[in-house]
Amino acid sequence: MDWDFFKAFLSIDSTSGKEREVALWLSQRLPEGCPGAPRLMCQEVGDGTLNLFLQWGTPKVVFCSHIDTVPPYIAPRFSDNAVYGRGSCDAKGQVFALYTACCQLAAAGYSDFGLLLLAGEETGSWGAKAFSKTGFQAPFLIIGEPTENKMVSASKGTKSYDLVFTGEAFHSGYPQYGVSAVDLFNEFYNALKDKDFGLDPELGETTWNVGLLRSDNAQNILSPKLACRLYFRTTFVSHQAVQDWMADAASGKGLPSASLRDPVRENAPGSPFPLLVTPNGSGDQPAHYVTLPGFPSGPVAFGSDAPHLTGFGHKIICGPGSIRHAHRDDEQVLTADLETAVAQYVRMYHCLTSTEL
Repeated sequence: MDWDFFKAFLSIDSTSGKEREVALWLSQRLPEGCPGAPRLMCQEVGDGTLNLFLQWGTPKVVFCSHIDTVPPYIAPRFSDNAVYGRGSCDAKGQVFALYTACCQLAAAGYSDFGLLLLAGEETGSWGAKAFSKTGFQAPFLIIGEPTENKMVSASKGTKSYDLVFTGEAFHSGYPQYGVSAVDLFNEFYNALKDKDFGLDPELGETTWNVGLLRSDNAQNILSPKLACRLYFRTTFVSHQAVQDWMADAASGKGLPSASLRDPVRENAPGSPFPLLVTPNGSGDQPAHYVTLPGFPSGPVAFGSDAPHLTGFGHKIICGPGSIRHAHRDDEQVLTADLETAVAQYVRMYHCLTSTEL
């Protein structure tokens, strides 16, 4: 394996929004370094970034991952048995393993496969969405994500909401005359924590996280407004239930707090309803994926570009590294796992091209 290539790849900052430099570098490096003279397609996908698609013949199997990483950039570091740094497993390590597998297949005289490298996976899969608009179709898609080299049998869905809580500002020495938006948020948060969305036998519990939390009130004034984003990871059992619960919350149903249910304030009759709920995008459905005999498999709780890549008959998600190391300051991947991944990708190609699913 070309470890010098991997180190140089990791040394280029491709955190969200900065993918263009690494895409241009790859567009020069990949075709020159791989046997079989693949043809290269570069697709402009907005904000100056690129998707890259290398094709050997007419692809029946497309290997795929993303070139963007979450910030901040962390320079690579190699040890005897592991590689550290931003993207080492999510997802430049995936690209490295997939590219190495393509090189091995091409060197052995095989064809009819491709390597698709996408921008923007970490910020809404807009590179995948742009590629799907090309109308390209192929029977099989193999996506590299850090799955500990296990094939993903199923993955959770996602739903995201922007929330705005509206209070009534007042001197904090007399809180009885105002309404704190922070208190409204706290009441909503506790109601959500008490909500049971059911246990999915395959994907487990529904999880959620609050991000982009902000309220700019001074310390001696009750907060008049608090905004945040609520992000769910849903299961087959809960995907619709989450949407129903949020729709009820937007109208005050199912919430225990009178202050959240009643839009009329003592000091400001007729004020706006205190909770505004706005869906942030359509989200992703929970989904099943292809697994092959002889390969380890299991469910995951994270998302990928897979739901947004249309035109593929069957989708596989599998790759080196662990999601427990992704997005962390100590992000890493074992060199042995990268080597295992390459061998597995080559085996998958042979399984898929010799078997009709």
